[in-house]
Amino acid sequence: MLNHLKFLPGANMQFIDLKSQQDRIRDRIETRIRQVLDHGQYIMGPEVQELEVKLADYTGVKHCITCASGTDALLMALMALDISPGDEVITVPYTWISTAEVIALLRAKPVFIDIQPDTFNMDPAKLEAAITSRTKAIIPVGIYGQCADMTRINIIAAKHNIPVIEDGAQSFGATHHGKKSCNLSLIGCTSFFPSKPLGCYGDGGAIFTPNDALADKLRQIRIHGQKVKHQHPLVGINGRLDTLQAAILLEKFTLFSEECHRRAEIADRYNVLLADIPGIQTPVVAANNTSVYAQYTILTDDREALSSNLKSKDIPSVAYYTAPLHLQGAFTDLGHQPGDFPISEEVAAHCLSLPMSPYLRREDQAAVVAAMK
Repeated sequence: MLNHLKFLPGANMQFIDLKSQQDRIRDRIETRIRQVLDHGQYIMGPEVQELEVKLADYTGVKHCITCASGTDALLMALMALDISPGDEVITVPYTWISTAEVIALLRAKPVFIDIQPDTFNMDPAKLEAAITSRTKAIIPVGIYGQCADMTRINIIAAKHNIPVIEDGAQSFGATHHGKKSCNLSLIGCTSFFPSKPLGCYGDGGAIFTPNDALADKLRQIRIHGQKVKHQHPLVGINGRLDTLQAAILLEKFTLFSEECHRRAEIADRYNVLLADIPGIQTPVVAANNTSVYAQYTILTDDREALSSNLKSKDIPSVAYYTAPLHLQGAFTDLGHQPGDFPISEEVAAHCLSLPMSPYLRREDQAAVVAAMK
C-alpha cells in the first residue's frame, strides 16, 4: 500500500524537485567530487576556471567571475563600481532582500521604484524620475525567471551615463531580444543557490562583464583585493566559489538547456490548465522575452484559502516577498509608508508560487490544478 501511495498524484510532491535531477547524474557528480578530492585544490581549483569558461561561452559574455553567492556577486559588482556612502542606487522593492541589502552594506542609499503589474519587474516608465545627481547605478531584477525590460532601462541609463547591474539570480538562462540574461548590461550577476534553475549544493554565484578592467578588478575583490600574492592594492572580500561546488555545477550544467526547455513546457501546460479558473492571473512573459520559470507564480484573489486547500491535499506552495522591501524593518530609515509603491504591495499581497521543476509530472500538475479548481 505504501509503495502504491508514493505514485499517487500529490503524494510527497516537492515544491522544487532536486532529487530527480540528482538521480540522473549522481554517478557523474560523485566522479567530479572524487577528482577534486584527488587533486586537493579545494580553493580556486581547475574546475572553477573550467566552469567560468563554459558559463562565459553560454552567455556570450567575455568574462565570467564565479563567487561565493549571489549576494556576493551583487556586492562585488557595486564595489567594482566604487559605490560609496551617500551614493544612490535605484532598484525595486519587490525582490529578495539581497538586492537592496548590498547597497545598504556600502552605506549607499537604495532608491526604490515600482514594478510592472504584469511581469513584476522594474517599470522603466518610472526610472528617469528617480534619477538624481547622486545616482551611481541601477539594479533591475529578473524576478521569477524573466528579464526586466533591459532595452528601455539601458537607454535611459546611457542617457545619464549610469551603469546597469542586472540581478539575474532568478533569470539566468532566460533571454531578452535573443540575448541571454547576464549579457544585457555592463555587469550581470546570478546565484547558484540550490533552488535556482542552475543551482549547486550550497551557496554560489557568478558575475559577468564584457569590460576587461572591471573583470580584473572583480577578480581582485574576490580574493581580499589581492592582485598578486600578499599584495592588496584595494579592499576586497573572501568571495571565492568552492572548487567542489564548481565541480557539481559543471555536471548540472550539462542538463541546463534541456531543463530550461522542460520548464517552459510545464509553464505552458499550467497556463492552459488554469485559464478557466476565475480569480487567477497566470504569469505574463513580455514580448521578446523568454522565461526560465525559476518559480511559476500566479496572482490570486484569495491566497490564504487557496494555499490552505493545496496544503490539505499535501500540495506545497510558497508566497514569496509578502512584505516588500520598503516596508521591511531594515529600511525604515528610508521613511517609506504603505501605499508608496502600490503595485509591489498589491503583488506581494496576492502572489502564490506553485510547484515547478523540470521533473514535475503531468499527473502532479493535474492534481495541483484540480485542487485549485
